[in-house]
Amino acid sequence: MLEEIYADTKSSLQKAHEAFKRDLTKIRTGRANLALIDGIKVEYYGAPTPLNQVAALNIADPRLITVKPWDKTLLTAVEKALVAANIGITPSNDGELVRLPIPPLTGEVRKNLVKELKKKSEDARVVVRTVRRDANELVKEAKVGEDEEARALKAIQKYVDEAIAKIDADAAGKEKEIMEV
Repeated sequence: MLEEIYADTKSSLQKAHEAFKRDLTKIRTGRANLALIDGIKVEYYGAPTPLNQVAALNIADPRLITVKPWDKTLLTAVEKALVAANIGITPSNDGELVRLPIPPLTGEVRKNLVKELKKKSEDARVVVRTVRRDANELVKEAKVGEDEEARALKAIQKYVDEAIAKIDADAAGKEKEIMEV
């Protein structure tokens, strides 16, 4: 019974950490990163279609992402989708492809991005604490005896501490990347 709780807790904590890492890739730094435009959908024959399924995405240089639609009639739709996504980058269309120049980050933008990063990391910690609370409740409902319950709660806390340490380490690395000039 406790082994199942441990396995579920570890799995949930791992999923929370992976979701946090995915969120981190969407925070813009001074470098081009295709994760910035991940999840953007383009109207293609009346259906919202992921951008990577209708265009070739490329990093031309460290500060430029290019989007080349396979169907040239999609150029304006791709450009509109990129503007609507509100990623903080203004696309430019040259008739062949859409360019996304990554502007250098100003001090104020960097501070705002760090604030956003701190909010996302706190959200991830809240998810981890929720997993801990749920696991602790399951242990208490299991009626295993005081000593066994205390060991189980201590083990769960150890898993939670490890997950929070990973989140903090990832957040610190991303903050360093954002503040890098």
